[in-house]
Amino acid sequence: MGVKKYFLAIVVPAPLQEKIEALKNSLFLQHGLKGALRSPSHITLHRPFEWKEEKESALIERLKSFRFQEPFHIEICHFDFFVPRVVYVNVVSNETLFKLHDQLKQFAVKELKLFNELEDKRGFHPHVTIAFRDLKKPIFYELQEEFKKKRLSESFNYSGFSLLKLDKKWEEIKLFTQ
Repeated sequence: MGVKKYFLAIVVPAPLQEKIEALKNSLFLQHGLKGALRSPSHITLHRPFEWKEEKESALIERLKSFRFQEPFHIEICHFDFFVPRVVYVNVVSNETLFKLHDQLKQFAVKELKLFNELEDKRGFHPHVTIAFRDLKKPIFYELQEEFKKKRLSESFNYSGFSLLKLDKKWEEIKLFTQ
């Protein structure tokens, strides 16, 4: 058993999941970029943390007690970039999504004793990554020009969040709905 990595996210539902995965697969075929293929398309709510795998059921039970009653609407609109390493689908600013993130972050500190999210000075910037970690600068600038011209505009209704776990790749192991 031992320690595993977990994180909390909104996993993008079908059919949008398939559209974004197709983009990530295209980047793999054209440029060998596979970093973003290690997880389903998602919006991170709490960045990865370590947890003892033998206590995974306790983690799930604690997360079940988190209450956020508001369903919400998520819009994605086109592409954006964290220069010089990340290409992502932009999530339109949404007050309810920020409220969920804030309440989940507070819950994680109080109930799970997770403090790594508080150390992140970048703040919450909801997005769906399509290329990162293995994206080198020359290819980034090429893709930036390409993706500035692309259009993607979709939306979906959502309630809850998911727990993902890293084995060989990130897998959604539990969906928590309200």
